[in-house]
Amino acid sequence: MRRFPLVLFFLLLTAGTGLLYAHCEIPCGIYGDSLRFELIREHVLTVEKSMREIEAIGKSKKPDLHQLVRWVDNKEEHARLIQEIVSQYFLHQRIKPVSEGEPGRDFYVQKVELLHRILVSAMKCKQGTNLADAQDILNFLARFEQLYWAEHGHTH
Repeated sequence: MRRFPLVLFFLLLTAGTGLLYAHCEIPCGIYGDSLRFELIREHVLTVEKSMREIEAIGKSKKPDLHQLVRWVDNKEEHARLIQEIVSQYFLHQRIKPVSEGEPGRDFYVQKVELLHRILVSAMKCKQGTNLADAQDILNFLARFEQLYWAEHGHTH
């Protein structure tokens, strides 16, 4: 008979551990939106640098394949990080869904469309070395940022 309460206690204790580590998915107010925009821009600069290095190595008479692989890996990782911030931070946590017919629906659709375009552009960055794809991320980000801050009563 004493086992049941002990088992129940440990079950309840371990069931709640996910909440303890789900820091960014609870409304803690610690993370800043401005930082996320800056991180995306920094990742784009890193993707662009990687693309330039990949192109330069590819044009060399004796390409250093080790460095080529490292730059490709770097480009892909930073493009992935852009996708993660857009998806995990903005789409999952900051952009609240607005149903058809509700006030603000058009505004919501515009923001989601721009975030989707950023995700697709980041995917294109993974697939090649076209600097225009990285520039597209910055262009879409600037438009999204304007909408985002307008909604939150700021002008950045």
